[in-house]
Amino acid sequence: MNLSIAKDQLLLGLQSVQSVVSSRTTLPILSNVLLKAGDNRLELTATDLDVTISCSVEAKVSKPGSTTIPVKKLFGIARELSSPEIELEVDDKNTTAISSGASFFKINGLAAEEFPPFPQFKENKKVVLPQEKVRSMLKKTSFAISTDESRYVLNGVFLSLKDHKLTMVATDGRRLALVEEEADIGEGSQGEFIVPTKAVNELSRLLGDKGDVEIRFTDNQVAFTLKNDAGFSVLLISKLVEGNYPNYRQVIPGEAKERIPIQREELQQAVRRAEIMTSDKSNSVKLAFTKNNLTITANAPEVGEAKESLAIDYKGKDMAIAFNPAYLLDPLNALGVDEVFIELIDELSPGVLKINGPFLYVVMPMRLS
Repeated sequence: MNLSIAKDQLLLGLQSVQSVVSSRTTLPILSNVLLKAGDNRLELTATDLDVTISCSVEAKVSKPGSTTIPVKKLFGIARELSSPEIELEVDDKNTTAISSGASFFKINGLAAEEFPPFPQFKENKKVVLPQEKVRSMLKKTSFAISTDESRYVLNGVFLSLKDHKLTMVATDGRRLALVEEEADIGEGSQGEFIVPTKAVNELSRLLGDKGDVEIRFTDNQVAFTLKNDAGFSVLLISKLVEGNYPNYRQVIPGEAKERIPIQREELQQAVRRAEIMTSDKSNSVKLAFTKNNLTITANAPEVGEAKESLAIDYKGKDMAIAFNPAYLLDPLNALGVDEVFIELIDELSPGVLKINGPFLYVVMPMRLS
């Protein structure tokens, strides 16, 4: 294999794939990036066996071929080189010579045949959506993923492709985030699956503002192909979380007694200030609704207290309810809207946060002390 490549193209490729590589792996090949050169493209692939990312960048290929190189070493070298062009030459022992300007390196690699093979996907189960839409949906749900490994079916985002709608749901049992968007889904492309947290994080990082994402899936794998107008494409393949996602529809409360419009940023800042006066023992903020007024208080005996009032449009009966402040701030931080709506039934029923759009967030209340 022999090629020359622009430094920024090599870095772009390595930055796209290298974060899936685990620093603690028992298999040496999993510390390596697979390089495949041909048709004036260099394809880079990295995997931890659960998530695989592959990316293709421009290169001048004089001799096609493939090899694997320790990804952290290659990234370290490429980042530090001062010349804009890099030459790679691989011998039959998988030793890669890297030359750029006055710098020269030799890295020992492993044969490309040792790299884990790609899973195959059928073409019929395929949905295409704008990247920006999918990125926005993940941002509005992924913060509610459970980190409790004993409830492994909750360790990811649930995707449902049905009835011309893409639905995403995440929950940790104490709160639930749901977002739905219309999508062109053919009969053969319908399905439901759980994308694990690591793949969700990598996908959120890779998705851009422009271009499309193509989603394909099997019973135990999902593939996301990201393409933009500049000819840059990335493929992310992930194993799916096994098991059945709980019936999330049944935790969404029925008819609310009160629907209260509030400026998102005002509420966000007031809750953030109140959160300062909470502690591990007293980790709640109280929202007290009276006529045209919301009072937000936090009180931790060992720390002190905070109190703040907001003018709101509220005509209902006086009501107070307490929430974990982090659970209120997560959706407020993720939403880009000016106004949110809090829907309440009573002090003990879950609160619901909505916007003028297909988003819904359910949060369990805490005991009022």
